[in-house]
Amino acid sequence: MVAAGDPHDHRDLLRLATAGSVDDGKSTLVGRLLYDTKSVLADQLDDVHRASVDKGLSTPDLSLLVDGLRSEREQGITIDVAYRYFATPRRSFVLADTPGHVQYTRNTVTGASTAQLAVLLVDARKGIVEQTRRHAAVVALLGVPHLVLAVNKIDLVGYSEETFTLIAKEFDTYVHGLGYTPEAVRVIPVSALHGDNVVERSDRTPWYTGPTLLEHLETVPVEPEPHDMPFRFPVQYVIRPRTAEFPDYRGYAGRVAAGTVRPGDEIVVLPAGVHTTVSRIDTPDGELDEAQAGQSVTLILADDIDIARGDLIAAVSEAPTVTDEFDATLAWLGDRPLRPGARVLVKHGTRVTQAMVTELSARFDEQSLTIVPEPESLSLNEIGRASLRTAEPLPVDDYGRIRRTGAFLIIDPSDGATLAAGMVGARLPALR
Repeated sequence: MVAAGDPHDHRDLLRLATAGSVDDGKSTLVGRLLYDTKSVLADQLDDVHRASVDKGLSTPDLSLLVDGLRSEREQGITIDVAYRYFATPRRSFVLADTPGHVQYTRNTVTGASTAQLAVLLVDARKGIVEQTRRHAAVVALLGVPHLVLAVNKIDLVGYSEETFTLIAKEFDTYVHGLGYTPEAVRVIPVSALHGDNVVERSDRTPWYTGPTLLEHLETVPVEPEPHDMPFRFPVQYVIRPRTAEFPDYRGYAGRVAAGTVRPGDEIVVLPAGVHTTVSRIDTPDGELDEAQAGQSVTLILADDIDIARGDLIAAVSEAPTVTDEFDATLAWLGDRPLRPGARVLVKHGTRVTQAMVTELSARFDEQSLTIVPEPESLSLNEIGRASLRTAEPLPVDDYGRIRRTGAFLIIDPSDGATLAAGMVGARLPALR
């Protein structure tokens, strides 16, 4: 059997993230997916059985398949992003399981930043809560194209169609305000504990005629890697072995962020703006005829150019904008509020530069879907619109066009802590 993530696996790959409030049963749902798709190793399952017996349970606690850290098991919570890999005959999956506590919303940003689909959980007894709206706003802001609401613990409301319908209507209305179309959203009644509509269809919800969660994950349209976008390649490392065998070798290593590159392609090195062509594409396994988004390679260029870590190699046609001033949407993750005039570090691609937040023009209230103009500050977990000025010019794309080169991080210069996730040019959800 080919494991998810295997380089020889040619099935479609879906990257998804899960999020929900504390005690909504998210870890149990993920555990159920792993268990019912037979993606659990025998020793892992034995460990879960033993731990469940120690807790006095008569059936396996599937949440333990996910909450692997000892502190998480003892507290019964998820405290970090955990990446899980599983596969079915139809598709491979990379699942980012994010924590539910409000103080860990920053981890939700991390997990959803590369996701093609997000699964949000709600407790059928509680319905849509503040954290549900916050998570939905975050994934909308990050441009996650597909959204699933799993109405969990449907068994605890007697598999009530009425309860499910009320929650679904409220959620559909809310995410429509975030810019989602009905085709991009699916609401599914599930019981992670008993397995209803997770992998197998439940006869206890005859009123629900849609797909199970796994069926939807297997069939939802997957957006391909941005191969047809303009080429983008942040330089991670300059390779100069200076050995007798390779006296003149000079290669530029990194990961293709977008597009495709081939030998002979004309490129520009930014921010300097120097033009040259690609003469060869190297990998540890030999030369390539082309490299696409997601591949890690070393580029050999035709001319000897002064290039350093942090530079961006891009297609000459449709090159990114090089600027030291830009507007962006920020998801503020710092404990201390952000105020205009703050001096920070900006990490864009592989480059880090000093910057100043010159203006806060708006704050988005994800609960009411309204905009607060010119706020005095942004506090933890708040989303807002800001203007930045950087010490060095950066080659930036609009986030809505090329996510990887339109995204950046704001870092605390005093201790290196991540303060915000930023998206160049991205509009606040209510302004779409």
